Amino acid sequence: MCLEHMSRRDWLKLSALLTVGGAAPLLSAFNARAQSEPDAPVRIGYLPITDAAPLLVAHNNGLFDKAGVKAEKPTLLRSWAQVIEAFISGQVNVVHLLSPMTVWARFGSQVPAKVVAWNHVGGSGLTVAPAINSVKELGGKTVAIPFWYSIHNVMLQYLLRENGLAPVSRKDGAPAANEVNLVVMAPADMPPALAQNRIAGYIVAEPFNAVAETLGVGKVLRFTGDIWRNHACCVVFMHERDLQQRPEWSQKVVDAIVQAQLWIRDNREETARLLSKEGINRYTPHGLPALSKVLAPPASDREQYLASGAIRHAGWDERRIDFQPYPFPSYTEELVRRLRDTLIEADRGFLANLDPARAAAELVDDRYVKRAIEAAGGLRRFGFPDAYTRTETVQA
Repeated sequence: MCLEHMSRRDWLKLSALLTVGGAAPLLSAFNARAQSEPDAPVRIGYLPITDAAPLLVAHNNGLFDKAGVKAEKPTLLRSWAQVIEAFISGQVNVVHLLSPMTVWARFGSQVPAKVVAWNHVGGSGLTVAPAINSVKELGGKTVAIPFWYSIHNVMLQYLLRENGLAPVSRKDGAPAANEVNLVVMAPADMPPALAQNRIAGYIVAEPFNAVAETLGVGKVLRFTGDIWRNHACCVVFMHERDLQQRPEWSQKVVDAIVQAQLWIRDNREETARLLSKEGINRYTPHGLPALSKVLAPPASDREQYLASGAIRHAGWDERRIDFQPYPFPSYTEELVRRLRDTLIEADRGFLANLDPARAAAELVDDRYVKRAIEAAGGLRRFGFPDAYTRTETVQA
């Protein structure tokens, strides 16, 4: 299985879903479904990327059952449009979404849902053709992103501007020498496009960066976690109705996800196996070598990335992907600020008057995850200081 290509038709469908009018019929379907099934089990919708790992591990390891809630086998979906449609209509009730996408859903189309936890931190990179050795060498070339509302787009454009390059979106004509043309592409299409020289690079979630490395068609130029320290990529999104009307159920769902993150931190190689196509549930189509390179890389990899410059902030001691569930308000606030300055070919009018502090307060419900973290022993169990505030660090 692979993600469908993000064609213009797919993009238009998703853009239509994330409008007030487009979301309305799906929300009506959700309300009808919720009334007919008030005790619905956990129904997870996910894309086959490492971002979904805590949701999949929670299911595989029976952590939802242990927490006291029923859970169906997670539903693999093939595009962000499918994830959004299934979630808003209530076909699934727990999903992982790109953090900027939740901003668009909540404030652009008024979807009554909230971020309840982070799924992971880091876990993405900028992969380029083997001959490219610096960001500046991307000038005049095309780079693929998975979605306009993604941390990948935000980070890429920051990197480009820091290196004197202008991000553009050109349907016709080649970009100028000081421009980089951005195209939206499904992650599964990125390694083949790079191998065929149709793009000069791509920025995306794992394991697609590791796939390019294992196939020998590309190399990691920078890890996003080495640019924005411990940034969120995908977050856990749940219906506000469930959070308000089923608080005990919601708490148990979040408890299971937090326990899954702890388990992953201590069992990285086993996590790679259970996520792989060789795993009993075949949650993803990825082979074990690529997933192991992300979740349980050898120490030699870090030395190689330090030498190449893919890692520049050695003192941050970032893992390629890590797991920490608390949704820091400072991150959401900084994300909203940066989205305002990011080229986005979609509805962005709502961003102009969106106050960052208000966005963080209204988008995120951290009651459940705080309880789950404290019950698990505090943030130190996840390698973080025991404080629910922090200062965001972004350095090219």
